[in-house]
Amino acid sequence: MAIDVRPASVFEDVAAVLGPRSPGADVCWCLSYRIPSRLNRELRGPARGEYVAGLCRADLPPGVLAYDGDEPVGWAAVAPRADTSFARNRKIPHVDDLPVWSLWCVRVRPGHRGQGITHALLAGAVDFARAHGAPAVEAYPLDNGDARVDLTMAYAGLRANFARAGFTHAADTTSVLAGHPRVLMRLDLRRPDPTAP
Repeated sequence: MAIDVRPASVFEDVAAVLGPRSPGADVCWCLSYRIPSRLNRELRGPARGEYVAGLCRADLPPGVLAYDGDEPVGWAAVAPRADTSFARNRKIPHVDDLPVWSLWCVRVRPGHRGQGITHALLAGAVDFARAHGAPAVEAYPLDNGDARVDLTMAYAGLRANFARAGFTHAADTTSVLAGHPRVLMRLDLRRPDPTAP
């Protein structure tokens, strides 16, 4: 299976991965860390999808999608940290003043898991950030060790997956998700890609 990762500029494809089964339902749409908390509370039902549709039309799409052929099968949110709530998050430290990008949500559709799509999404998100001038990409995954993680709460990713993608531990955090501590992992993009041929 060849997985292709592309910028998330087609709203219908984003909706296929992130949208609700019922159009009026309230789901995250991966907005919780992207927009101010007040706006996040105010946007209800279809208004959430409409907001994401606007993000997809922007010059800088809200992330990347993984495709198996023409079918969208996965999503990764990636954006400048300064444009997210992580810019003000007191539980997740700033390592330095570098204008890093944040990669905070990875999702693979049911029926497509266990096929390497997460790995492709992480690589694609890093390539997307690099292409837009990011000096580094940060993630805040769960440090779960060998413990199982409820799939609904695994959106932040797992430390081991980010380590396999070349990210290194940069700092501990005081953030806890699904009973597991989160760590700050970083991939410096200012030096050549060690996996490039």
